Amino acid sequence: MPELTHRRRMLVLAICCMSLLIVSIDNTILNVALPSMQRDLHASTSGLQWAIDAYTLVLAALLMLSGSTADRIGRKRVFMTGLVIFTLGSLLCSLAPDLSSLVVFRMMQAVGGSMLNPVAMSIITNTFTDPRERARAIGVWGAVVGISMAAGPLVGGVLVESVGWRSIFWVNLPVGLAALLLTLRFVPESSAPKARRPDPLGQLMVIVLFASLTYAIIEAPNAGLTTVLPFAVLALAALLGLLRYEPRRAEPLIELRFFRSAPFSGATVIAVSAFAALGGFLFLSTLYLQNVRGLSALEAGLWMLPMAVPTFLCAPLSGRLVGSRGPRLPLLIAGGALTVSGTLFAAFEAETSDVTLFIGYVLFGIGFGFVNAPITNTAVSGMPRAQAGVAAAVASTSRQLGQTLGVAVIGAVLAAGVGASSYRDTFVSAARPGWWILAACGLAVLVLGAVTSGRWAHRTAERTAERLRAPEVRETARTGA
Repeated sequence: MPELTHRRRMLVLAICCMSLLIVSIDNTILNVALPSMQRDLHASTSGLQWAIDAYTLVLAALLMLSGSTADRIGRKRVFMTGLVIFTLGSLLCSLAPDLSSLVVFRMMQAVGGSMLNPVAMSIITNTFTDPRERARAIGVWGAVVGISMAAGPLVGGVLVESVGWRSIFWVNLPVGLAALLLTLRFVPESSAPKARRPDPLGQLMVIVLFASLTYAIIEAPNAGLTTVLPFAVLALAALLGLLRYEPRRAEPLIELRFFRSAPFSGATVIAVSAFAALGGFLFLSTLYLQNVRGLSALEAGLWMLPMAVPTFLCAPLSGRLVGSRGPRLPLLIAGGALTVSGTLFAAFEAETSDVTLFIGYVLFGIGFGFVNAPITNTAVSGMPRAQAGVAAAVASTSRQLGQTLGVAVIGAVLAAGVGASSYRDTFVSAARPGWWILAACGLAVLVLGAVTSGRWAHRTAERTAERLRAPEVRETARTGA
């Protein structure tokens, strides 16, 4: 890809951030609308989980395929295709007649969304080649998540209160269309120098693994152990199959050699933990604020601001810290804040007091604001540029898988605790194990951030990068000879 001017690079960053905005805002808007959807569509707790997880599950399953496909056939082409499918899926979601149709159309949205974030990150990585400039760009990218958190609940609350929950999907239509036209005009095409071969069997095993695991977790409280056990076994079989099959391929869907790098492995687990905390946090908070406190969708959206604003403010600061001092400090801040926030709710029932609820939300927003930039930067930095799309896709997959598991696990814990009782009477006690799980996720971020950002970890990253570059060097020498 030719070197672009500073102004053109900023424009490319803005266009890529537009795609992140519509994909991210979809979850925050939807969370605020859950109680309205529950009443209108007569959905159970597991039905609400599927409305969220159908989207994140398909995203997680297809992100790596989309990343490698974009590296192979062209990032701009795949990015534009994703915008078309996502925008069309959003329109269909707004017209869904029942919960089953909504879940199907959410899956269609996710097919398009899988072509956006990892591909956009790959475009950014290849546009911003200077490490410090790239870290700042990734900080801006992370700030967009904060914007979606701030705008999503408020915009969603206004739309749900004034028009109805179906209107929350209309937000994606003008943004998606604008991003499509701007991409066509200003984003240059790029691809990897050497195309990676498709891996259909690996992709199938990834889909089976994620779908079976999510189904087993969500349906366990209602269906019972005997019903979900075969799905748990199927998930385990798919995982073992991937671990055995992928290393034997010359160009696997999942490049397991990436995980020899301690920072990359740490970033992957941190992404799963942090986004599991996010998914569970939003799920519990929305149901509590509206179903227990009796707030309107707009009032619940306003209560989300103490979490959303710190996320928005801390994300660019985190990017600058990563660029100047490395990922350790942002990860330690993130892990500490997430742990304390979860502990406040789990041990001190922070939701029962306005002051502690506010403090818990602020701490969670600070933690989540600091965690995004080091995840992304660690995932793509040091990897060969030819495999930037695959590395970014693994990081994005970890995020979506974490959010999927967070909603599935926390929702299952809540459903088991509430049972047939009313939310108002049993919610706080039923949610307490879920808050402890979120605190444990924060502790995982803290510990892994400290362990995987040391000198020995960087040495493993350097050795991994050399091994990954070795085949490219040999191929270049052979071709040149």
